[in-house]
Amino acid sequence: MNSQKLSKKVDPTKLGTVEDVSGGTVRIKLDDDTATGLVFVRGEGYRVGQVGSFVRIPAGYVDLFGVVTHVGAGAAPTTGESAPLFGDRWLQLELVGQGLRGQKFERGIAAYPSIGDIAHVVTESDLAALYAPGDQRSYVAIGRVASTESIPCFLDVNKLVTRHSAVLGSTGAGKSTAVAGLLHALSESYRFPSSRIVVLDIHGEYAKAFGDSASVFKVGGNPEQGARPLYVPYWALTAEELLAITTGPLAGAPLSHVLDSILEKKRHSKPAHADHAVPVTRLTVDTPLPFSIHQLWYELHSLQYSTHVEQIGKSQSKETWALEKTADTGVPLIGDAMGVVRPKFKPHKDEKGDPEKIRKSTSESLMRSQTDSLEGRLRDPRLDFLFRPGPWTVSTDGETDDDLSALLSQWLGDERPITVLDLSGIPPPILDDLVGVVLRILYDSLFWGRNSQTGGKFRPLLVVLEEAHTYLSAQGRGRAGLAARRIAKEGRKYGVGLMLVSQRPAEIDPTILSQCGTLIAMRLSNSVDRSHVTACASDGIGELLGMLPTLRTGEALILGEAVGLPVRALIDAPLPDKRPDSSDPAVVTRVGQDGKPIHPGGWTEPKPSHDYDSLVASWRSQDPIAAEVLKSTD
Repeated sequence: MNSQKLSKKVDPTKLGTVEDVSGGTVRIKLDDDTATGLVFVRGEGYRVGQVGSFVRIPAGYVDLFGVVTHVGAGAAPTTGESAPLFGDRWLQLELVGQGLRGQKFERGIAAYPSIGDIAHVVTESDLAALYAPGDQRSYVAIGRVASTESIPCFLDVNKLVTRHSAVLGSTGAGKSTAVAGLLHALSESYRFPSSRIVVLDIHGEYAKAFGDSASVFKVGGNPEQGARPLYVPYWALTAEELLAITTGPLAGAPLSHVLDSILEKKRHSKPAHADHAVPVTRLTVDTPLPFSIHQLWYELHSLQYSTHVEQIGKSQSKETWALEKTADTGVPLIGDAMGVVRPKFKPHKDEKGDPEKIRKSTSESLMRSQTDSLEGRLRDPRLDFLFRPGPWTVSTDGETDDDLSALLSQWLGDERPITVLDLSGIPPPILDDLVGVVLRILYDSLFWGRNSQTGGKFRPLLVVLEEAHTYLSAQGRGRAGLAARRIAKEGRKYGVGLMLVSQRPAEIDPTILSQCGTLIAMRLSNSVDRSHVTACASDGIGELLGMLPTLRTGEALILGEAVGLPVRALIDAPLPDKRPDSSDPAVVTRVGQDGKPIHPGGWTEPKPSHDYDSLVASWRSQDPIAAEVLKSTD
């Protein structure tokens, strides 16, 4: 009997017929003679009814394609008033697109299937046509289709970059390695000679991942160690950003005084020893022109702490300062602005019969605590990258050796396609502010320069935000979140794209995450994280994301703008020496097939010498390489 039924089945790809259509959801009743588990078509075996597999439904000259989201037998899921189909085997799928016979697949559908339409297995030749890129120049292969590993997985570079993306996965899912492999593919010089990518790396994992393809900048970096010093000139910040990092909140007369002082200094600034060309009518306190913050501090301190010798006809100006003098030479202790050395004023004195009367400053209570806060920041060596930014350091007369064009040339990949900004040495209290500052500088420069050949419209920029949940939290309203939201909403038009990388999508601002047109979702075990990813899925197949806990390491479910249809892919990992420094330490030494240790170290190795001097040296200097330097000098 079974052999007679099987003999009637002429088309081996046939699965069954359409029984129910509700919007983009279609239920297929499998034929009684459809083989269970495995079907062979032209010598190739195909699993029937696998969640995530594809089904083809011919509809006239068009083939409709759907992805399986549910399978079952017996009581099928009901739609509306439909009765359960007891004893039947069924598939439920979501329609994702269509393709004209012999032509390329496209997202969306023009017509729905009808009751009784035949559903077919999607064969390897169908998949090859589905996943084949259109214009080869605008696609890049990042791995292989998991169900058919002979078929490459392609991403549309145009949509991946400008429509934003997110790489999400639990710790150990292969997220950092996948990002490294993806960036290697996007920076291939023979394909993309003008690509430019900026990676904000807060843990210092990517410094060695890209070799000669990347320029690495790190606070206190040493070129001999493969990293150049990272500088973020304070005068490129807006006044609001600068005050948040230095003095704290100001209002009223103190705020007006500080803003007026900054504006006056910017009017006379000389970037790269040349007069600026900004018209006075266009110059504002936020215009990125150099001014000396050290001189500003010196003036604010003197304004509030100075004492003055009373002289008839003279106001409390610098000429009337009552300064202490050195005991040996009698030189006035006038202080040093660039060295953050305070001038030493004589104490207030107003005694009867004393010919020298010393008056207090009339502005002594203006903003003493904020001025002291600024002084403390200028003295902090951890912030030298900000307040003493190398060739962008401002002299007291407003001159610098280099202008911002030299900084942008370094950051925006004029020398190498990838720029890694290693922020691991940034003090945690200002990390959020600094990430926001860097994002705003990048965006503003490309926004206002959008019509130049180096602008974002002519040469788009991809900004990769590692550990994005750290500074883009849903509850936070920091500067990093403000800048990222602006890029997420407006960056597409000006050639600035975001790639978020995170192990906790639930902690990322949903406004930012929802703007990511492409989701590369790796293994996610937390149900809250999966629900946030599902809410951002744009293909109407959020139920597919239920497979995320079962994905293998290095495997991802990719959906959205950069792929024609959702794909479960194995992402190609770069060579071991081209991977981020994010692998798990070995507790027990792992051994390869040849018997040699793959990752030596751990508890099974002989106990090493107790050299804690190098550990303390690295801790104190906030530099992991300091230990190696200390050993080399012994």
